[in-house]
Amino acid sequence: MASQGAWDLTALLNAADPRAALPLRNLWLARLLEWLRHAPLDKSEQRERGARPLPLVRLTHLLNVLERNPVHAGNVAGVLAGAWRDLQAVGLFADVGFASRMALWSEVGHRLRLRLLPGTVDTRELGELFGLLFPDADDEAWLRAVDDTLLQRLAALFAGALPDADWRGALVDALTMLVSAVRSAGFSGPLRQRMDSELLANNPFGQLARAADDLVDALKAGDEAELRRALQYLRALLDACRAAAASVPEHLEAWGVSVDIMFEVEQLMARTERVEALLDVLVAEQPARELVQLLAGLVRVVHERRSLRTLFSRHYALLARKVAERSAETGEHYITRNAAEYRDMLWRAAGGGAVIGGTTLAKFALGALGFTAFWAGFVAGANYALSFVLIHLLHWTVATKQPAMTAPAMAHKLRNIAGEEGLEGFVDEVGHLLRSQFAGIAGNLLAVIPVVLAVQLLAWLFFGAPAVGPKDAAYVLHSLQLLGPSVFFAAFTGVLLFLSSLVAGWVENWFVFYRLDSAIAWNPRLIARLGAARAQRWSAWWRANISGLAANTSLGLMLGLVPVSLAFFGLPIEVRHVTLSTGQLAAAVGALGLDIFRQPGFWWCLPTIALIGILNLGVSFALALLVALRARGIQVADRARVQAAIWRRLRENPRSFLLPPRA
Repeated sequence: MASQGAWDLTALLNAADPRAALPLRNLWLARLLEWLRHAPLDKSEQRERGARPLPLVRLTHLLNVLERNPVHAGNVAGVLAGAWRDLQAVGLFADVGFASRMALWSEVGHRLRLRLLPGTVDTRELGELFGLLFPDADDEAWLRAVDDTLLQRLAALFAGALPDADWRGALVDALTMLVSAVRSAGFSGPLRQRMDSELLANNPFGQLARAADDLVDALKAGDEAELRRALQYLRALLDACRAAAASVPEHLEAWGVSVDIMFEVEQLMARTERVEALLDVLVAEQPARELVQLLAGLVRVVHERRSLRTLFSRHYALLARKVAERSAETGEHYITRNAAEYRDMLWRAAGGGAVIGGTTLAKFALGALGFTAFWAGFVAGANYALSFVLIHLLHWTVATKQPAMTAPAMAHKLRNIAGEEGLEGFVDEVGHLLRSQFAGIAGNLLAVIPVVLAVQLLAWLFFGAPAVGPKDAAYVLHSLQLLGPSVFFAAFTGVLLFLSSLVAGWVENWFVFYRLDSAIAWNPRLIARLGAARAQRWSAWWRANISGLAANTSLGLMLGLVPVSLAFFGLPIEVRHVTLSTGQLAAAVGALGLDIFRQPGFWWCLPTIALIGILNLGVSFALALLVALRARGIQVADRARVQAAIWRRLRENPRSFLLPPRA
């Protein structure tokens, strides 16, 4: 309660009315629990508290008052009896914490409603009221701390209020509902098809319902021997069901990840754990203790279900790891480890730079056509995308694509740095990576500059004017000034480079999950049209290239469309790509001739180009490394040791970070 008046116990007890309407009685229960949590202590209670949680001190005081005042005790007992009579308790044990539909985004909507919309005490469902009775996550701790003496006094109060109540009925009904839900989930196609067939050989899901019925019958009959046998058998089946469900992620690791399937697996596992908790209460010698522990667990579940962060971190972890692993597999191709691979990277990067030179000139030509903002962004993005895809198909490379792909590969190497040999091996990989990045950028820039200058020179010779004129050259010099926003734009471009790697991993996972490579190879209609041999070749080609096509297409379209989309919302953000920016500066040199070297603006552009390259590479690498580390659950505990090893190598052999080792 927000007001201090609600913390007055006398007023609270006077308001206890067993004949009041159900919403008023529910509201009184919520106020009582609020008083337990937040009421101030008097001096005698402060001395008694010690290390005990405040709610337990207040609860002891409440029981003392009720034992001295039979009238108040009778009213409180009447409210409790009415709550038990009028509220449906089954949903509390069978539904709280579980999604009504096995779809992740449906659960996202439910959690948003829980966070944004207020609840009401006008309900007959104890499960709906439970979150209002225990709105604080700390309620779990004090519930678990209830001692045996206090538990006995509470049991006496409830026994007086409910002398003939069948407290097991709601738990038995909830047990039946949960077992039915587990059985249904185990038989659902998406899970059944991905479970280990050996673990399903004895049909554990099919036997659950009968085993639960046998246990309930033994419980009602009071047959202790049969109850122990039925309990042991049901728990063995639950273990078998959990083992079968636990095999689903292994299948997803190999054949593509689905967050909806992972969500359904998590729900199935949680329901089996709830069944175990209900069994603990039903067969316990002191059920009150187990029931309080069950309620404490429900408090935790209620608050976990309000958390969107917990939901996404739990169910996207496997997808993030799989995306990172697919990027790591691709990233290994961008790391050079010897002189031959280094030279090959230089040549492939030079080929990519030559294509980017044509892309730069095409960008100026398309800009001169006067498209509206959206279409200008679209054709620019299409220009970039077609160029990047062409580079990919020719097996050339663009240096700025490397970091987002190589970072997951580096994260994998961090697993093995415990010993000195593993640490030195990781430093070797850092050297290989930096050399590869240097070779990629050097090859791109050494090719894009002469290609653009050659086109400008040919235009002068044949048409008497450069392909890119002085007006565009002046804009380039202005846009690449060191003190302008280009540095921020370069970092933003690094984010887009990282996002393109995520798109590539996600698309490849989607391609594998739906087995499109198998569909291309074995679909009867495609085989009839293409022939068996060609269908197999197409299948292999798409499997090998789907990630690269997705990465390059998404990167190109984002470079063109994201700036115009942000400009629509008043955010004047542009992109700065080191190879494209270098090509633009070379075009400006071709337009203005040797006079450009006498302009201070040109010399200010050179450090800007260097910073653009550093930020393109650094931001995309850092983001990809962070995602890869979190997805794999890697904790770099001794960062100082890693940094010291890298600095030591840099002092002793700086050449190893730029050039390949001598033969």
